Amino acid sequence: QKFQRGEKYKVPAGARRRLKEAIISSETMSELAQKQAARYDLLLPEDAGFLEGDEDEDTNTISQDVIADAVDITSGSKYFSLHLSQFGPYRLDYSRNGRHLLVGGKKGNVACIDWQSKCLMCEMNVMETVNDAMFAVAQKRWLYIYDSKGVELHCVKKFNDVLRMQFLPYHFLLATAGATGFLQYLDVSVGKEVAAICTKMGPLDVMSQNPHNAIIHLGHPNGTVSLWSPNQKEPLVKMLCHRGAVRSLTSFKPLNSCFLSAGASCLSLSQRGLLSAATEDIVQVYQNVLGSSPVSKPYMAHRLRGQIWGLAYCPFEDVLGIGHGEGFTSMIVPGAGEPNFDALDTNPYRSSKQRQEWEVKALLEKMQPELIGLDPGQLSKVDQASFEQRHKEQVEALGFDPLAKDKFKPKTKKKGRSSAGAIEKRKRKVAHEDQRDVIQQTVQERTEREKELKEKSKEKKNLENKTTLDRFRK
Repeated sequence: QKFQRGEKYKVPAGARRRLKEAIISSETMSELAQKQAARYDLLLPEDAGFLEGDEDEDTNTISQDVIADAVDITSGSKYFSLHLSQFGPYRLDYSRNGRHLLVGGKKGNVACIDWQSKCLMCEMNVMETVNDAMFAVAQKRWLYIYDSKGVELHCVKKFNDVLRMQFLPYHFLLATAGATGFLQYLDVSVGKEVAAICTKMGPLDVMSQNPHNAIIHLGHPNGTVSLWSPNQKEPLVKMLCHRGAVRSLTSFKPLNSCFLSAGASCLSLSQRGLLSAATEDIVQVYQNVLGSSPVSKPYMAHRLRGQIWGLAYCPFEDVLGIGHGEGFTSMIVPGAGEPNFDALDTNPYRSSKQRQEWEVKALLEKMQPELIGLDPGQLSKVDQASFEQRHKEQVEALGFDPLAKDKFKPKTKKKGRSSAGAIEKRKRKVAHEDQRDVIQQTVQERTEREKELKEKSKEKKNLENKTTLDRFRK
């Protein structure tokens, strides 16, 4: 049940032999993949952590120092702070495998760190304002791209006044939202601009992505949230979420709502469904926000020195990164990270050679931006309307129907069985079989129509027999 992939696809009536075989083979492969995934799930040894207090003790009163002292040395070292008050406040971003951390200060300081070994990979000062960073740095005027050593590779002047960025890893697209109200997409594999959409909604400083379908979510000052794809110039969805301005967002459908004393400036959702919300200098972590039960109190809480500007959970780790006015703080949050990772996709322990091989494979399997849509399940379905239209155009161009059945030509048989009379009998037999299928289909359609007509006539009679006084009857 855990690894099921939806309902089985039913073979349509009157389908051809090749289509039936293709559907049956795909269904058998899907069943095999589900069974193998369920078998391999037993081999995953790691379980998600949790925080449990003593009797009548709330977990949100337990401090980070107490947690760091109670856990092992390796886990305790994940709670630390970087005091960088000179160039703050800071925004942050973790790599997809959770190994590296990138911090960008508002006043120009950018640093890349292997946060587990506390090894500084590179550090630089770009000497101007930094709005967002993920090693494509949104600086004051233009968008700059740097390598792992901090060397400037590109200055993309088409992307100006960028405030927020999101990277779509399976499409190799960098989505940017700017102060001019433009949402732009850059294909980083070829360095080409894929789309530039004028949202007509003012400066865009609230941005998030849905990793399930690669749809970009934008929050606006009038309380609305709009969903965008590079294939359309208009929003896919536009919904009113708040009476006031939207300051941060991290999910699509409303699941729960809770009241905070002050508005949350930053939100972040972990791999295991823990939601962190920052209000001024306090971070609160909420549990079971994806369930049906209402959220009553926070799971954890932590106070910092400066105002919070950025939140991000580290993938595959029970760690929450916090960027604030006084620098950066790494907070231990038990149960936040996914304990088991897919080594073929995101491996925190991969070597440089494995990373290079993964990059080549990812580029070969890169998804095209045309495939981004609100419902990714539609990619496996047949667009019947466009198929029929193309079929009509093909018939008009060729002058005949290429999908029509060829006339039956009986094979010649020996020993006098290929006489004119025998061949004619075989032709009639095949023609009768074809007619039988057509007749059965027409009979079924006729019976369905008759049923519908009878139901409609019954409803009409019931309406005619009713009077205006019938509404007073019990």
